[in-house]
Amino acid sequence: MDRLDVFKIIAQQAAKGELTFPANVKATLKLQEALDDPDCHIETAAHMVMAEPLLSARVVALANSAAYNRSGNEIANVRAAVSRLGFATLKSMVASVIVRQLGSQITDPQLRAKTAKLWEHTAHVAALSQVLAKKVTHVDPETAMFAAIVHEVGGFYLLSRAEEYPGLLDDNTEDWLEYGEKLIGRGVLRQLEVPDQVLQAVEGLWHGGGPFPPRTLGATLVLANDLAPVASPLHPPEVAERRRAAAMIDFGTGGSTLHTILEESAEEIESLAAALLV
Repeated sequence: MDRLDVFKIIAQQAAKGELTFPANVKATLKLQEALDDPDCHIETAAHMVMAEPLLSARVVALANSAAYNRSGNEIANVRAAVSRLGFATLKSMVASVIVRQLGSQITDPQLRAKTAKLWEHTAHVAALSQVLAKKVTHVDPETAMFAAIVHEVGGFYLLSRAEEYPGLLDDNTEDWLEYGEKLIGRGVLRQLEVPDQVLQAVEGLWHGGGPFPPRTLGATLVLANDLAPVASPLHPPEVAERRRAAAMIDFGTGGSTLHTILEESAEEIESLAAALLV
Protein backbone atom coordinates (compact mmCIF):
# COMPACT_ATOMS: atom_id res chain seq x y z
CA MET A 1 0.00 0.00 0.00
CA ASP A 2 1.26 3.51 -0.84
CA ARG A 3 2.68 5.48 2.12
CA LEU A 4 0.33 8.39 1.53
CA ASP A 5 -2.67 6.05 1.46
CA VAL A 6 -1.66 4.63 4.85
CA PHE A 7 -1.37 8.11 6.36
CA LYS A 8 -4.81 8.96 5.01
CA ILE A 9 -6.36 5.75 6.40
CA ILE A 10 -4.95 6.32 9.90
CA ALA A 11 -5.94 10.00 9.72
CA GLN A 12 -9.52 9.07 8.79
CA GLN A 13 -9.66 6.61 11.70
CA ALA A 14 -8.34 9.27 14.07
CA ALA A 15 -10.88 11.82 12.84
CA LYS A 16 -13.68 9.34 13.57
CA GLY A 17 -12.27 8.52 17.02
CA GLU A 18 -11.43 4.98 15.89
CA LEU A 19 -8.13 4.90 17.77
CA THR A 20 -6.30 1.78 18.95
CA PHE A 21 -4.75 2.41 22.37
CA PRO A 22 -2.71 -0.10 24.41
CA ALA A 23 -4.45 -1.38 27.56
CA ASN A 24 -2.15 0.60 29.86
CA VAL A 25 -3.11 3.84 28.12
CA LYS A 26 -6.79 3.13 28.76
CA ALA A 27 -6.04 2.65 32.46
CA THR A 28 -4.13 5.93 32.67
CA LEU A 29 -6.95 7.74 30.86
CA LYS A 30 -9.19 6.74 33.78
CA LEU A 31 -6.72 8.44 36.14
CA GLN A 32 -6.89 11.54 33.95
CA GLU A 33 -10.69 11.52 34.22
CA ALA A 34 -10.50 11.20 38.01
CA LEU A 35 -8.18 14.21 38.27
CA ASP A 36 -10.62 16.27 36.21
CA ASP A 37 -13.24 15.77 38.94
CA PRO A 38 -13.33 19.02 40.98
CA ASP A 39 -14.10 16.95 44.10
CA CYS A 40 -10.94 14.84 43.77
CA HIS A 41 -8.98 15.18 47.05
CA ILE A 42 -5.19 15.33 47.23
CA GLU A 43 -5.11 12.06 49.21
CA THR A 44 -7.11 10.31 46.50
CA ALA A 45 -4.86 11.73 43.81
CA ALA A 46 -1.73 10.61 45.66
CA HIS A 47 -3.04 7.04 46.02
CA MET A 48 -3.89 6.88 42.31
CA VAL A 49 -0.44 8.18 41.36
CA MET A 50 1.23 5.59 43.61
CA ALA A 51 -0.51 2.84 41.62
CA GLU A 52 1.53 3.95 38.57
CA PRO A 53 5.27 3.39 39.26
CA LEU A 54 6.46 5.43 36.26
CA LEU A 55 4.18 8.32 37.15
CA SER A 56 5.23 8.17 40.81
CA ALA A 57 8.91 8.41 39.92
CA ARG A 58 8.35 11.30 37.53
CA VAL A 59 6.14 13.25 39.96
CA VAL A 60 8.74 13.02 42.74
CA ALA A 61 11.57 13.91 40.34
CA LEU A 62 9.68 16.94 39.04
CA ALA A 63 8.84 18.12 42.56
CA ASN A 64 12.57 18.03 43.37
CA SER A 65 13.61 19.87 40.19
CA ALA A 66 14.99 23.40 40.32
CA ALA A 67 11.75 24.71 38.84
CA TYR A 68 9.60 23.53 41.79
CA ASN A 69 12.01 23.02 44.69
CA ARG A 70 12.74 26.64 45.51
CA SER A 71 13.45 25.87 49.18
CA GLY A 72 16.05 23.21 48.43
CA ASN A 73 14.19 20.65 50.56
CA GLU A 74 14.00 17.31 48.78
CA ILE A 75 10.78 15.31 48.79
CA ALA A 76 10.81 11.54 49.10
CA ASN A 77 7.12 10.59 48.89
CA VAL A 78 4.33 10.95 46.36
CA ARG A 79 1.84 12.76 48.59
CA ALA A 80 4.26 15.57 49.37
CA ALA A 81 5.21 15.76 45.69
CA VAL A 82 1.56 16.03 44.61
CA SER A 83 1.00 18.73 47.23
CA ARG A 84 3.99 20.74 46.01
CA LEU A 85 3.17 20.42 42.31
CA GLY A 86 -0.60 20.92 42.41
CA PHE A 87 -3.22 19.31 40.20
CA ALA A 88 -2.45 21.33 37.05
CA THR A 89 1.12 20.06 36.94
CA LEU A 90 0.02 16.58 37.98
CA LYS A 91 -2.26 16.45 34.92
CA SER A 92 0.75 17.25 32.74
CA MET A 93 2.61 14.34 34.28
CA VAL A 94 -0.33 12.03 33.62
CA ALA A 95 -0.34 13.23 30.02
CA SER A 96 3.37 12.48 29.76
CA VAL A 97 2.76 8.91 30.90
CA ILE A 98 -0.04 8.48 28.35
CA VAL A 99 2.20 9.76 25.56
CA ARG A 100 5.03 7.41 26.51
CA GLN A 101 2.69 4.46 26.92
CA LEU A 102 1.62 4.82 23.29
CA GLY A 103 4.99 3.40 22.28
CA SER A 104 5.33 0.88 25.08
CA GLN A 105 4.43 -2.16 22.94
CA ILE A 106 6.66 -1.36 19.96
CA THR A 107 9.13 -4.18 19.31
CA ASP A 108 10.91 -3.00 16.13
CA PRO A 109 14.33 -1.57 17.16
CA GLN A 110 14.24 1.30 14.66
CA LEU A 111 10.75 2.36 15.70
CA ARG A 112 11.71 2.12 19.37
CA ALA A 113 14.72 4.35 18.68
CA LYS A 114 12.49 6.91 16.94
CA THR A 115 10.06 6.79 19.87
CA ALA A 116 12.84 7.40 22.39
CA LYS A 117 14.21 10.31 20.33
CA LEU A 118 10.72 11.78 19.94
CA TRP A 119 10.23 11.71 23.72
CA GLU A 120 13.63 13.34 24.24
CA HIS A 121 12.53 16.10 21.89
CA THR A 122 9.20 16.42 23.72
CA ALA A 123 10.85 16.65 27.14
CA HIS A 124 13.11 19.50 26.02
CA VAL A 125 10.22 21.39 24.41
CA ALA A 126 8.16 20.96 27.60
CA ALA A 127 10.97 22.23 29.84
CA LEU A 128 11.60 25.21 27.58
CA SER A 129 7.87 25.99 27.31
CA GLN A 130 7.46 26.11 31.08
CA VAL A 131 10.40 28.47 31.58
CA LEU A 132 9.62 30.65 28.55
CA ALA A 133 6.03 31.02 29.71
CA LYS A 134 7.19 32.26 33.13
CA LYS A 135 9.97 34.55 31.99
CA VAL A 136 9.32 35.62 28.41
CA THR A 137 5.76 35.26 27.14
CA HIS A 138 3.97 35.45 30.52
CA VAL A 139 1.29 32.89 29.79
CA ASP A 140 0.35 30.14 32.26
CA PRO A 141 3.48 27.98 32.69
CA GLU A 142 1.60 24.78 33.55
CA THR A 143 -0.63 25.06 30.49
CA ALA A 144 2.46 25.71 28.36
CA MET A 145 4.18 22.60 29.69
CA PHE A 146 1.05 20.51 29.14
CA ALA A 147 0.73 21.76 25.54
CA ALA A 148 4.36 20.86 24.88
CA ILE A 149 3.96 17.37 26.34
CA VAL A 150 1.10 16.57 23.97
CA HIS A 151 2.32 18.48 20.90
CA GLU A 152 3.80 15.33 19.29
CA VAL A 153 1.11 12.90 20.43
CA GLY A 154 0.10 12.23 16.82
CA GLY A 155 3.66 11.12 16.13
CA PHE A 156 3.67 8.76 19.08
CA TYR A 157 0.36 7.30 17.96
CA LEU A 158 1.65 6.79 14.42
CA LEU A 159 4.78 5.10 15.75
CA SER A 160 2.56 2.77 17.78
CA ARG A 161 0.80 1.75 14.54
CA ALA A 162 3.81 1.71 12.21
CA GLU A 163 4.64 -1.97 12.73
CA GLU A 164 1.40 -2.78 10.91
CA TYR A 165 2.84 -1.07 7.81
CA PRO A 166 6.52 -2.04 7.29
CA GLY A 167 8.62 0.78 5.85
CA LEU A 168 6.04 3.46 6.64
CA LEU A 169 8.52 5.67 8.49
CA ASP A 170 11.76 4.71 6.79
CA ASP A 171 12.06 8.22 5.34
CA ASN A 172 10.99 11.56 6.76
CA THR A 173 8.63 13.11 4.22
CA GLU A 174 6.29 16.05 3.89
CA ASP A 175 3.46 13.49 3.90
CA TRP A 176 3.92 13.14 7.65
CA LEU A 177 3.69 16.90 8.18
CA GLU A 178 0.46 17.07 6.19
CA TYR A 179 -1.35 13.90 7.25
CA GLY A 180 0.41 12.95 10.47
CA GLU A 181 0.91 16.09 12.47
CA LYS A 182 -2.27 17.80 11.41
CA LEU A 183 -4.90 15.12 10.81
CA ILE A 184 -3.73 12.25 13.02
CA GLY A 185 -2.54 14.62 15.73
CA ARG A 186 -5.84 16.49 15.83
CA GLY A 187 -7.80 13.24 16.13
CA VAL A 188 -5.69 11.94 19.01
CA LEU A 189 -5.76 15.27 20.87
CA ARG A 190 -9.54 15.34 20.64
CA GLN A 191 -9.74 11.76 21.88
CA LEU A 192 -7.62 12.79 24.87
CA GLU A 193 -10.02 15.73 25.41
CA VAL A 194 -7.31 18.37 25.66
CA PRO A 195 -8.62 21.90 26.29
CA ASP A 196 -9.42 24.00 23.23
CA GLN A 197 -6.70 26.55 23.98
CA VAL A 198 -4.12 23.77 24.00
CA LEU A 199 -5.43 22.29 20.75
CA GLN A 200 -5.30 25.72 19.12
CA ALA A 201 -1.73 26.28 20.36
CA VAL A 202 -0.57 22.93 18.97
CA GLU A 203 -2.31 23.59 15.65
CA GLY A 204 -0.54 26.95 15.52
CA LEU A 205 2.76 25.10 15.82
CA TRP A 206 1.83 22.75 12.97
CA HIS A 207 1.09 25.69 10.69
CA GLY A 208 4.30 27.47 11.68
CA GLY A 209 5.14 30.98 12.77
CA GLY A 210 3.39 33.07 15.40
CA PRO A 211 3.19 36.65 16.69
CA PHE A 212 6.50 38.40 17.31
CA PRO A 213 7.59 39.11 19.90
CA PRO A 214 5.86 36.00 21.30
CA ARG A 215 3.00 36.68 23.70
CA THR A 216 0.57 33.76 23.30
CA LEU A 217 0.48 30.10 24.28
CA GLY A 218 0.92 29.08 20.65
CA ALA A 219 3.89 31.41 20.19
CA THR A 220 5.45 30.01 23.37
CA LEU A 221 5.18 26.51 21.95
CA VAL A 222 6.64 27.57 18.58
CA LEU A 223 9.60 29.27 20.28
CA ALA A 224 10.29 26.30 22.57
CA ASN A 225 10.11 23.93 19.61
CA ASP A 226 12.60 26.08 17.69
CA LEU A 227 14.98 26.23 20.65
CA ALA A 228 14.84 22.53 21.55
CA PRO A 229 18.33 20.98 21.22
CA VAL A 230 16.82 17.69 20.01
CA ALA A 231 14.72 17.75 16.83
CA SER A 232 11.76 15.48 16.13
CA PRO A 233 12.95 12.35 14.31
CA LEU A 234 9.77 12.46 12.22
CA HIS A 235 10.56 15.79 10.58
CA PRO A 236 12.43 16.07 7.28
CA PRO A 237 15.98 17.46 7.66
CA GLU A 238 15.05 20.77 6.03
CA VAL A 239 12.41 21.40 8.71
CA ALA A 240 14.94 20.82 11.48
CA GLU A 241 17.36 23.15 9.66
CA ARG A 242 14.74 25.93 9.49
CA ARG A 243 14.07 25.57 13.20
CA ARG A 244 17.78 25.68 14.04
CA ALA A 245 18.01 28.94 12.10
CA ALA A 246 14.98 30.36 13.94
CA ALA A 247 16.57 29.44 17.28
CA MET A 248 19.45 31.82 16.56
CA ILE A 249 17.15 34.85 16.69
CA ASP A 250 17.49 36.96 19.83
CA PHE A 251 15.19 39.74 21.07
CA GLY A 252 14.72 41.96 24.07
CA THR A 253 12.10 41.19 26.70
CA GLY A 254 11.53 42.84 30.05
CA GLY A 255 14.92 44.55 30.23
CA SER A 256 16.82 41.43 29.24
CA THR A 257 17.27 39.33 26.11
CA LEU A 258 16.01 35.88 25.24
CA HIS A 259 19.47 34.34 25.17
CA THR A 260 20.38 35.91 28.53
CA ILE A 261 17.21 34.50 30.10
CA LEU A 262 17.98 31.06 28.66
CA GLU A 263 21.53 31.17 30.05
CA GLU A 264 20.30 32.21 33.50
CA SER A 265 17.59 29.50 33.42
CA ALA A 266 19.80 26.69 32.09
CA GLU A 267 19.77 24.71 35.36
CA GLU A 268 16.00 25.03 35.67
CA ILE A 269 15.43 23.90 32.08
CA GLU A 270 17.86 21.01 32.43
CA SER A 271 16.27 19.79 35.66
CA LEU A 272 12.77 19.90 34.19
CA ALA A 273 13.82 17.96 31.10
CA ALA A 274 15.67 15.41 33.25
CA ALA A 275 12.58 14.85 35.43
CA LEU A 276 10.46 14.21 32.35
CA LEU A 277 13.03 11.78 30.97
CA VAL A 278 12.90 9.59 34.09
